Order: sequence, then structure tokens, then C-alpha cells
Amino acid sequence: MFLRLRGTMADTEPRLLMLIDDEPAQCRLITALAAREGWRTIVVRDSETAIATLGTRQGMQLAAIVLDQWVPGDDACQLIAELKSRRPALPILMLTTSASPLLAVEAMRAGANDYLIKPVAPDRLMHALRLATTREAPRDELMPLTEKMPANPDFEAMIGATPTFRAALAIAAKAARGHGPVLIEGESGTGKELLVRAMHAASPRAKLPLRIVNVAGVPANSIESVLFGHEKGAFPGAFDRQIGAIQHCDGGTLVIDEIDHLPPSVQERLLQALVRGDVRPIGAKHSFRVDVRLISASNLPLKELVDSGHFLPELFERLSPIQVTLPALRDRAGDIPALARHFLARIGDQPGLRALGITDGAISLLSAYDWPGNVRQLQAVLFRAAVFCDGDALTADDFPQLSNMLGDQTGAGGPSQEAMGVTLYTPDGNLRPLEDIEADVIRLAIGHYRGRMTEVARRLGIGRSTLYRKLSDLGIDNAA
Repeated sequence: MFLRLRGTMADTEPRLLMLIDDEPAQCRLITALAAREGWRTIVVRDSETAIATLGTRQGMQLAAIVLDQWVPGDDACQLIAELKSRRPALPILMLTTSASPLLAVEAMRAGANDYLIKPVAPDRLMHALRLATTREAPRDELMPLTEKMPANPDFEAMIGATPTFRAALAIAAKAARGHGPVLIEGESGTGKELLVRAMHAASPRAKLPLRIVNVAGVPANSIESVLFGHEKGAFPGAFDRQIGAIQHCDGGTLVIDEIDHLPPSVQERLLQALVRGDVRPIGAKHSFRVDVRLISASNLPLKELVDSGHFLPELFERLSPIQVTLPALRDRAGDIPALARHFLARIGDQPGLRALGITDGAISLLSAYDWPGNVRQLQAVLFRAAVFCDGDALTADDFPQLSNMLGDQTGAGGPSQEAMGVTLYTPDGNLRPLEDIEADVIRLAIGHYRGRMTEVARRLGIGRSTLYRKLSDLGIDNAA
């Protein structure tokens, strides 16, 4: 897909990007990265020039703006608002060294489309630009954000009751106590990194180093050096000795994310390192023994890449004695109500935001969408909606683009089948009392079987007299 996109852009007129930045090295980097994707970049070094440029002939051709917050400083949000007032449809991405959620909220309210933490990975920047400028892609509220909300690195932070999801967590929790390799598969946004951190926190190596290397975020000609390290002078540009990630994690855990992107030559080297239990940096005369737990993550099923000849079968066998597959959110839509309430509770704790509820209509709307970006996209959509919500609870009106895309798919008769499930969690992410859950299950059964109490009792696996006693104890009307 990546090659196809680049080929398509090469056949069209380069899009124009305005970079507001006064750091020469960063300007050169972003300009070079944008050029690879078919962008032509103009660089302006201050706010006044940026505003003046909008009114020029060249400025009218702009397709996006990248703004380094360092240039206007504390006035960055004012500059974003000014640029948006003059060109409302022009996407603006803000670069910053701050991970403050409050700054993210202020930037978004001012009109920023995305918020990128420096140093930003090349693929992250390009992905943000593609989404901001692709007409076919959902805009505004469906645009991924880089909100940096801290999450507890434990299994309790993994919300969901769907059997396939709980089964995956059970495998991961058991594997966490060991030392062997684990392969985690699942689409982008399903929660692989959160699961990895939970496994490390529950492992015997919890107090030892953890490092995550994203293969897709590292240039192909650098990944070998990143993993194995290199000696000074090992190749042109190797001005200093570098310790590789594998050696750095000696005694701890190394996570190789998006390992499906690993070049064939590096696959060979990694296989040899796993077989021998040592690592030799590029240009080194000697190898180093290492004790590293390797956890691999892949967006694609590695077995399919093995079958197609794109991944070494011997390496696959070494990586996957234990395999965990996280289901896509569309395959566990019944978890969306609990996830939405959990995320809103966390969002409400962020500076500049507040606790919000969510209506059944909004839950129905969220449950009708198939979420190609999975849980990460759901969180981003809720975050954006919460930023602009004026009420005490999110309603379907707070997701206008979802409503426009789905049309009548959500139906006018109430929540969808997925949204009608029993809510297991309170808005703050804790489990509801068993009595409340039981009452909801009984109400759901009575409604589902249209008040036929004999059928309700049979389906619930209890006697009819027991059912009526529970109705009395729980204060449930028979006609509920």
C-alpha cells in the first residue's frame, strides 16, 4: 500500500506544505521527508510571515501547515486560531516537546488537527499529513490524536468482556510469568503496546530494562544498527560507538513492534542471535552474551507472511512458542459501552477537561461504526468530542461526522444489538456491583423474551419461583 500511495502521488502535482519553524536542522528533515511523499515545502520563520503568506498566490495553494510551537511560544494557540480564522479548511499540525494534555486541549480548541510530540517519528508525521489531507478519509473528529494520557501498565487497564478478548488476556497473563518469547498479533490500535507493558509489569523482569523498537518507524538501512549496535567507523557516518537495543536490554525485555516490516537480511541476523544467545555489533570482532526476553508484535498474521515467502519460517518458530491475538474492535463491539465510559473517566482527569457521561444514543452511534483504527481510534474520537462538548454528557450530536457517515444504519428504535448488552463497568472504569449487573441481565432477558417468564427462567438456568424471588429482591417490575 505504501508503494502504491507514493506512486500515485508522483503522478500528481506536488502538494504545498507551509512549515513554520526556525530550526534549520528540523526544517531540512521535514522538508526531505515531505518531498519523499510528494510534498513541496515552503519554510517561514515567524508568525508574522506565516500570516502574510496566507494572502499570497502561493499561500492560496497550501494543502497543510506544520507549526513548531517553539516559534510563537506561549502564543502558539493564538497563532493557530488566527490561521484557522483566515483559512478554516486548512489542516494544521502542531509540533511540540510538551506532553501536556492541557496544551493538546488548547491547541485543538484553537483549531489544530493533530498534536505531535517531538522528536516525532518520520512515519508518524507522514501518517498525520496523509490523514489531514486525504479527502476520502474521515476528517476532524475521526482524525487520530497523540493525546498522552497515562495508562496503568497492568491487565486491569485492559477493558473488555468479549470471550476472545478475555482469552487473549488470559494467555498473556500466564505468559507474563515466564521468560520465553511471545508473539502478539492484532490490527493497529487494538492495544498491543498496552498489553506488552502489562506483561512486563507482571513479569519477573519488571524492574529491569524494557525497550520498544518500532521497525516501521526506523529507516530500513538503520534497523540493523538500532537492534545490534555498531562500532565507531563500522560504516560511513558511524562517528561513535552505539550499543544496540538487544544488548541494552540485557536482563530485561525487548519488544520489536511491527516485526512484519523487518528486512530479510535482519531477519537472518536476529535468528542467529536467538539461536546462539549472543549479539555482535556491526564492525565488532567479538560477540556479547545476552539474556533478553523478546516480545514481538505484528499488525499482520506472520504465518501468512511465512507462507508467502516474506518471513523466515525458522524465525517465526523462534518468535511464536506463545502466541496472543488481540481481536479487532469490530469483533468485540459489545465492549464499546464499557470502553467509552472508561475512556471518558480517564479523559475527565486531564487538565482542562471534566468528567462527562454519555447517552444511550451516543453509545448506539459508536457501536454502529466498524472502527478501522480500533480502540485507539475510539479513544481519539471520544477525546476530541470531549474537548468541544458544552453539556454534561456526550450525545449523538457530539459526533456529527459519524452520524453523517452512518446515516440510518443506527436505526431509530434505540441502541443497536451490540449496545444493548449489559454494562459491566462504572464511568470511572470499576466493575459495577453484582446485584446491579444481575438486575440488568434479568431486565434484558424479560425484554428479549417478551415477558414470557417460563422462557426467561429456562434461558437463565433458574427455576420460575427463583426468578420471581429475584424480581422481588431486586425491585424489578415483571413488565420491565
